[in-house]
Amino acid sequence: MAEIDARFVKPENFVNRELSWLEFDYRILEEARDKTIPLFERLKFLSITASNLDEFFMVRVASLKDMVHAGYTKPDMAGLTPEEQLVKIGAKTHELVTLQYSTYTRSLMPALRQNGLRIVGHHEELTQAEAEWVDAYFKANVYPVLTPMAVDSSRPFPLIYNKSLNIAALIRKKDGESQIDFAMVRVPAVLPRIVEIPVSEERVVILLEEIIERNLSALFLNCDIIAAHPFRIMRNADLSIDEEEAEDLLKEIEKLLKRRQWGEAIRLEIEDNADKRILKRLRKELNLQPADIYEVNGPLDLTFLMKMYGMDGFDHLKTEPHKPQPNPAFLNDDDIFTNIRKGDILLHHPYESFEPVVNFIKTAARDPEVLAIKQTLYRVSGNSPIVAALAEAADNGKQVSVLVELKARFDEENNINWAKMLEKAGCHVIYGLLGLKTHSKITLVVRREEDGIRRYVHLGTGNYNDSTAKLYTDCGLLTCHPQIGEDATAVFNMLSGYSEPLQWNHLVVAPIWLRKRFTRLIRREAEHARAGRPARIIAKVNSLCDRDIIAELYAASCAGVKIDLIVRGICGLRVGVPGLSENITVRSIVGNFLEHSRIFYFENNGMPEYYMGSADWMPRNLDRRVEILFPILDQELQEKAMHILEVQLEDNLKAHILQPDGSYEKVDRRGKSPVGAQDTFCGEAKAVVKAHQALQDPVNTRVFVPIESSGERE
Repeated sequence: MAEIDARFVKPENFVNRELSWLEFDYRILEEARDKTIPLFERLKFLSITASNLDEFFMVRVASLKDMVHAGYTKPDMAGLTPEEQLVKIGAKTHELVTLQYSTYTRSLMPALRQNGLRIVGHHEELTQAEAEWVDAYFKANVYPVLTPMAVDSSRPFPLIYNKSLNIAALIRKKDGESQIDFAMVRVPAVLPRIVEIPVSEERVVILLEEIIERNLSALFLNCDIIAAHPFRIMRNADLSIDEEEAEDLLKEIEKLLKRRQWGEAIRLEIEDNADKRILKRLRKELNLQPADIYEVNGPLDLTFLMKMYGMDGFDHLKTEPHKPQPNPAFLNDDDIFTNIRKGDILLHHPYESFEPVVNFIKTAARDPEVLAIKQTLYRVSGNSPIVAALAEAADNGKQVSVLVELKARFDEENNINWAKMLEKAGCHVIYGLLGLKTHSKITLVVRREEDGIRRYVHLGTGNYNDSTAKLYTDCGLLTCHPQIGEDATAVFNMLSGYSEPLQWNHLVVAPIWLRKRFTRLIRREAEHARAGRPARIIAKVNSLCDRDIIAELYAASCAGVKIDLIVRGICGLRVGVPGLSENITVRSIVGNFLEHSRIFYFENNGMPEYYMGSADWMPRNLDRRVEILFPILDQELQEKAMHILEVQLEDNLKAHILQPDGSYEKVDRRGKSPVGAQDTFCGEAKAVVKAHQALQDPVNTRVFVPIESSGERE
């Protein structure tokens, strides 16, 4: 394959991956600041920015610090060394945190108060009746759980758990002559952090750390509390596994999970105006630099707002939840295998229910004609019906093979437990592949039928997780296409053994074949454009930060290909650069659901090709993971896929458009009808079901026509 033109890979043509990640957090924060959004939805968005930032530090910042410690100075595709990246990240993150807390204190807290919910900012604000109730609550529920920790010559500085909330204090014995000592109390995670005070006419809540700080003297009797401040630290949680040396991958990961809690401290959060002596002690003990310290005006760890979102009595301040609708293909009494034999079925979650996927595996587990079930699992829910069905299938004597990816970050412990359970049930469990993460989403069911063996396959863009399927937008294909069935068998033979097929019928698999296929598809569009033939690319991904793919897109743009990219998060591409990317647009949609599906369209001179898959355009997906790209072959389903892309490109409510300077701006919709892609898909899914019901009972059911792409919620 031809080399990439050097002019397309200059550092100035790219955006640093980490800074682009932070830009995504700014887009989420913009939703939290949008006063047209229901108040409790704004709380949720602010909470998401906090949890995103936690992961960013534990993984991305931690990785950069490791590089600096190792003396690694190679610049990234944007020309920044790890040390330069950390400096820029520090400046941008401090600005982001300041804006987070300005949003919380100046906008959200007053708005909550106006709507009948008061959050006690500091325990000194309590009324006498509230204070008496809080003190009684502390004595009965909190005090017995706490462990005060003094630090002196005989008691060393304690190990502080990653992400734990603590209170640091300066204490001195009441004799007035003793020296000032440092002490600490961990805020127990086993108790609710949000405590409602039931003695006021209005709804009032206080955070657990404020209750503890108010009653700190009860833990250090005969001592004066000179100063006390909540604090929280973030540690390096980026696991590094030497798989070549690990005799037992499962045991090795179990050991590393314990170490994650004690990795290098990389970030300290503490309330602003904290006593300088406490700050100095924490800096020294945790070996932190000034840039690693975040002094905030408000409560630490804003992820508590997600729990506040779940409080009863405020439904009027939330968006009405969408109930996933049945896919029209299943609005009959036939079993799932019969429905799949009628033709390929494309599912669009969460607008359409994930239940057919669960039912597919449940039915296969109980069907006496099913001989084998094979599946990959990356992230599953805590009480997964899919895992239960796989165990039931093994118990029913079927051949069940499951690849459980133990290296799925922050789900390692959950996946270890599932792997052990499946093994005990009699399933053949594979713990991922050496040096690779298996990120593909595929299920194969082998069934004996009258005309011979038939293979049924599910391929998806998202995880086999029935919980996140209600929150993430994803697509899934159910098919019994013989050639896709052959490819699915080849995938599992490759995963469980060492069998690499000589060729594939329809599936494209990373890390060996996928990069080449994408490169070939992009270059083909460029050839069509140069020849004056119809050429266009539409791609919907979570992240775009692969240098070579971006360079290929630049080359296609220069050839005249119109390229529309829908990129939720990280985007390392620059738009609107003369002689480079004039034909490229990038939009990011941030809405109630997390955009997770990966969809690709290539015009191909009027013979368009549609693909979906598990891979983003990132080096890790193309080179270091097992990923699957699958085609949409049925014309009706191709139209459905194009409709998804077109509505997203029309979105002018939740879409943020990438600007040439790297910033994002909401669409200017002056004079235009509002179009919200997610609202449109919710409405269409409901309308299709209602129209079907009307056809079944034309006398008693009103006829509903599918709504236009108005973006208005029903």
